[in-house]
Amino acid sequence: MMERELLNGTIVTPKQGKEGEIAQVMSGLTIKELEMLPHLDSLARLESIEVGGTTRISEEVVAAITAKAVGEIPGVAEVGLKTVGRFLAEALGGADRAARGVEAEVGRKEAIVDVTLRIVYGTSIPATVVAVRYNVADRLLGLCGLVAKEINVRVAGLEFPDRMPGRVV
Repeated sequence: MMERELLNGTIVTPKQGKEGEIAQVMSGLTIKELEMLPHLDSLARLESIEVGGTTRISEEVVAAITAKAVGEIPGVAEVGLKTVGRFLAEALGGADRAARGVEAEVGRKEAIVDVTLRIVYGTSIPATVVAVRYNVADRLLGLCGLVAKEINVRVAGLEFPDRMPGRVV
């Protein structure tokens, strides 16, 4: 005989009835818990059930992940550029601040990303760009399952440490 213990410690023992139907001996279960037993069985088997479908990750999501990954790299002062048009678009809700400075094209398995950034003066530009490419590719693969086919980086400016906001001299 198979016995199964439920979460509240109640033992459920399946028994074979006269007409071949399965009757269960239960102690202390409410009607709602009895109705949930078939669902609990299906949830227990959920790991073996494959569910199909397609997943489409939008360009805005990929751009936001890319901007966050670029911002994690030491030596990157800012992702994107501050322009009057961009400021107004963000203020009026027409542009997403999280994806500033990033353009993305997303396919089913691959993505192409264009990043514009500013680098802190004194930081090695080639080393920073390599770190940006590696981190963006790692984040896109890990979070979205997308292979970064191209990561184009445009270094559009330098940030001088003596003019950086919040710096006390």
